[in-house]
Amino acid sequence: MRTRETIAALIPHQGLMCLWEEVVEWDEERIVVRSRGHRDPAHPLRSGGQLHAVHLCEYGAQTMAVHGGLLASKHGAVAKPGVLVALRGVQLHLARIDDLPGPLESVARKLIDTGESWQYEFEIRHSGELIAQGRAAVMARPD
Repeated sequence: MRTRETIAALIPHQGLMCLWEEVVEWDEERIVVRSRGHRDPAHPLRSGGQLHAVHLCEYGAQTMAVHGGLLASKHGAVAKPGVLVALRGVQLHLARIDDLPGPLESVARKLIDTGESWQYEFEIRHSGELIAQGRAAVMARPD
């Protein structure tokens, strides 16, 4: 199992902005990650004391980043930095997430990988219940 420290070494997000705390499982096409950080009063995305569900899009994008980092490290490389360029079909099934008592779990599946752009679908659950889903596209940052 990979911890927050190993996840932070794979992605550009550091400190509390590294949203995932553990990798549950992963392979070439799919990843499952988990976190309890949404309950932290110091969460960097909180506004007015709440963490709004729209931020689950960032959780989904970071799930992709962790997967890309793991794939690159498996092949002895470092993942190319990317820029989130599109979100599609996003569905949020609640208004906020800071009041959810258990961990969040995200599953992301790679749909397209050109080496310069990637598209994934993601689902985020709490206690087995779907709370967000969508697709995200990332392009490699130009040098």
